[in-house]
Amino acid sequence: MMRMAGDRRGVANAASVLRTVLDHGPVARSGISPLCGLSPAAVSRQVTGLLRGGLLRELPDPAGRAGSGRPRIPLDLHTGAVGGPVAAGLHIGVPASTFSLVDLRGQVLARRAFPHRDPRDPDLSGLIAAELGRFLREYVTGSRPLLGVGAALGGWVRPDAGTVVRHPALGWRERPLAAELSRALGLPVHVDNHARAVAGAEILFGHPAARRSLVHLFIGNVVDAAFGIEGTVHQGPGSAAGDVAHLPVPGSGAVCACGRTGCLQAAASDTALGAEAVRRGIVPDPSVPLLVDAAAAGDPRADRLLRERARDVGGAAALLLDVFNPAVMVLTELSGVLHEGYLDEIRAAAVERSHVCDDPERIIAPHAGPAVLPQAAATVLLDPLFRDPAGLTWECEITSGGYGLG
Repeated sequence: MMRMAGDRRGVANAASVLRTVLDHGPVARSGISPLCGLSPAAVSRQVTGLLRGGLLRELPDPAGRAGSGRPRIPLDLHTGAVGGPVAAGLHIGVPASTFSLVDLRGQVLARRAFPHRDPRDPDLSGLIAAELGRFLREYVTGSRPLLGVGAALGGWVRPDAGTVVRHPALGWRERPLAAELSRALGLPVHVDNHARAVAGAEILFGHPAARRSLVHLFIGNVVDAAFGIEGTVHQGPGSAAGDVAHLPVPGSGAVCACGRTGCLQAAASDTALGAEAVRRGIVPDPSVPLLVDAAAAGDPRADRLLRERARDVGGAAALLLDVFNPAVMVLTELSGVLHEGYLDEIRAAAVERSHVCDDPERIIAPHAGPAVLPQAAATVLLDPLFRDPAGLTWECEITSGGYGLG
């Protein structure tokens, strides 16, 4: 349904109030107006609707003053164990998927890994949906409204169509993932690329500078990137922005599936790193977590290999820094997320090779740390909520079974 001009103003006002409470809550109604620039009357109208929709809640007056008046009652996002809405997150990796429940402040309340027996199983999405349904039935009750599912994965994803255009590692082409999951779960499902999802989570919940501009570089089995400006993550025509798999890595002779050598995907992906770790006899299986554990246990060969990758990633980061010159660069790379020393190695290589960035502190790990992917997946659903609070809450309703599609 087309929105009228008044509706668009209402959407913008509701989003402004909700975002203000996210940033500054708990905050009294009287304090919201100067923070977001709306009139007290406009704030009051939006607060009433957000309270009714269950996205905000009133807290007890901290001073305990009887009859102190509604304008002084603190308001906060509704994250309570009774009545506080939650979003389900689904990150689909190559070796495994991760399920999560996340509240309105981006806090991960529960999560579970689901290993893939065969990543190229034609029914993988059905297996994931069945296991995710079991996870939700275990952790979601009627006391907490479930808004829906945010799903994030690598490759080329079109969020508006809910389609995975191309994911070579899973063998997916033009896969209507959102529709498949929604049918199986009976819930609204939003999907996006995981690099854009992490960028969105950083803008919504993370480093304040990310709202001005950011570049996010994701190094996993799939290598992706995303950039955002003024609080919006760029999609590009066909939602194809962020394909950096074939950025050149100087000095690398790794052969890429595209036929060239030295591509970032072939040189620095988790798949390439795991295979190299096995070839060098460091770990028995091509697993980056095993490699990181070996380095943490004091294996100098594992440490050396992780630092080699860190320098390759730093070189790619330098190229992106020079092109976009963002206020902050976010790096999702397992060793750097878990151990500051490897992030420092990436920073040093990036600053050494960049022509515009001489401040290593502009290069950061995701604010959520090891919970980055569970939080980011749910943010695929939560970001539209914060942009249009009524639009998403109208999609779903609580049923006697705990959740359901409205």
